[in-house]
Amino acid sequence: MRMPLRFAGAATAAGLAAAALLTHPQTAAAAPAGLYPPSALVLTVSHPGAEDGTAARAVTLSCAPEAAGTHPAAAAACADLHSTDGQPGALLPAGPGYACAGFWAPVSVTVDGVWQGARVSWKHTFANACAMESAAAQTSLLGF
Repeated sequence: MRMPLRFAGAATAAGLAAAALLTHPQTAAAAPAGLYPPSALVLTVSHPGAEDGTAARAVTLSCAPEAAGTHPAAAAACADLHSTDGQPGALLPAGPGYACAGFWAPVSVTVDGVWQGARVSWKHTFANACAMESAAAQTSLLGF
């Protein structure tokens, strides 16, 4: 049976595509890379002026494609960050939470990494652990 020339080219292309799928089935099922811009952060708590100068504790947080990491409330922390477009400072409470003593024993919190493909480097120093815990009670991001 003779096929008109314009249909022969389409049939050949379709046949080649089908052959490629049969010989390389993983190509057909592979998801495109880069669907989600990276969102991976390291959060630390440290005590400035401490003799060793190391972080007292640290957690990891990844928010894409789903919440993960060592943060104890990863899903809630990611939701908090999504609500502020990845700006940790916007999550700090506007007013006082707990009634804390006014002594100076600084506690610093850092957030470093990448949020939706953009570099993030944020640090905040609280007057003392009570002030930090007061802020942590109002946002899941600091609750680690």
